[in-house]
Amino acid sequence: MSADLTEAARKLFSGPIEFLKSAPGLQHLPDATFPEIAFAGRSNVGKSSLLNALTNRNKLARTSNTPGRTQELNFFDVGKPIMLRLVDMPGYGFAEAPKDMVRRWRFLINDYLRGRQVLKRALVLIDARHGLKDVDREVMAMLDAAAVSYHLVLTKADKVKPIDLASTVEAVAAEAVRRPAAHPKIFTTSSETGAGIAELRTTILEASRT
Repeated sequence: MSADLTEAARKLFSGPIEFLKSAPGLQHLPDATFPEIAFAGRSNVGKSSLLNALTNRNKLARTSNTPGRTQELNFFDVGKPIMLRLVDMPGYGFAEAPKDMVRRWRFLINDYLRGRQVLKRALVLIDARHGLKDVDREVMAMLDAAAVSYHLVLTKADKVKPIDLASTVEAVAAEAVRRPAAHPKIFTTSSETGAGIAELRTTILEASRT
């Protein structure tokens, strides 16, 4: 990645970023006017913390110890004039939610992925302490079927010993190469230390321009 692109991404994410709206259904989606980058991940994977770290905010996305707090598609405008939108998708994979609620969220995510032409890239967040779970693979299969290109992003890398982290990255990369819509590049991040954040910002900006 070029230094110019990295600097452009830094400036973009240091500038205006505003919450646009929450969409509990497809009829509530904003106009498909700007490129969108979607964030997906299991509940408590650190998705809200990563969004806050990427955008240099403390409270852009709400963090919670309660699984499944994000129950809608949340849209954030980045830049002024707007350059792209970040989409915080409902967390998945928690046992506490009623099955009908899980089913509705799954339909919402699936319909959004399949029908959103401005969706440029998805980021599937994986807890570095646990690696890929079957529920992550289900979402990856959903993205593959929808032909939505995606990166796998390891979160909470600071919570794992380097040797264990390297092993997890290797295992995740081995699965990524077998997936038709997955990019082989695996990101390793920490919202606490800032590791990998600048690189991920740059990739988001680059993907929005494709």
